[in-house]
Amino acid sequence: MTTTEVRLDAIPGLGGLYAQALGRLAQTVLSHRMVTTLPDVRFAVDGVHPDLHQLSEYQRLLAEPGTDVLPSGYVHVLAFPLAMAVMARPDFPLPLLGMIHLANRVEQRSPLSLADSLSVRAWAQNLHAHRSGTAVDLVVEVRRAGTDDLAWRGVSTYLAKGRTIAGLPPAPSTERTEPARPPVTGQWRLAADIGRRYGAVSGDRNPIHLSRPTARLLGFPRAIAHGMYTAARALATVGSAHGESFVWTVEFGKPVLLPGTVSFGLQLLPEGGHGYQGWDAKSGKTYFTGAVTPT
Repeated sequence: MTTTEVRLDAIPGLGGLYAQALGRLAQTVLSHRMVTTLPDVRFAVDGVHPDLHQLSEYQRLLAEPGTDVLPSGYVHVLAFPLAMAVMARPDFPLPLLGMIHLANRVEQRSPLSLADSLSVRAWAQNLHAHRSGTAVDLVVEVRRAGTDDLAWRGVSTYLAKGRTIAGLPPAPSTERTEPARPPVTGQWRLAADIGRRYGAVSGDRNPIHLSRPTARLLGFPRAIAHGMYTAARALATVGSAHGESFVWTVEFGKPVLLPGTVSFGLQLLPEGGHGYQGWDAKSGKTYFTGAVTPT
């Protein structure tokens, strides 16, 4: 089957995508129509220019250096709405609202800067059963405009909890174990408004991150921190040690309820790079674990 490339004039705004997803959810409930396959499309936008104000606010919030080099987490913020547009399509089989971020893998192959004009492509792949529902991978690739050289690639895995799709192979039976703890190198005290603050910088104003009432509508007792906020804060902690090209991975466990405190640990890995982890100091449950490895 040939993938159809759908070209857009600009990266769409997340606010409009969430409104579109809400309307689609209502239509699905009324029609009882269930989609069971991924749309065979790739969204594309050329001539994407980083925004100086947004970059500065991102760097300030995440404690990144105030330079023209784009932090890898900012590239995710800039480009990922194109993947969200794929998820907001009427022929996408899972509901966008309430999706849970399970994992992320980023390949930063070369640095990008504020002056670069970017070409962005996004699509969905690997629809698969998960022990708690159905998961899917969203892929985003970023190149400098006019070149074929891939500078940045991100794969984000999302879960639709409680949603099953007939015909998918069953999820593998795996036993969950808590990873070994690195030494504590810091305590993150996250205020109740950190979801709103990161939402203002990233444009991701998913209701699960904004307030207790909006989070409870989607099954959470309080607002939760964005997974990419915690992962990007860990990356910023590694700092320039990751070099200009690296692989950055993260897996998310227990959501960080806001306000909350995260025990954070960072350590050198025997094979090179840094491993990191965040956990609940009281319960010992893992919030996130990952690594940053120079390539």
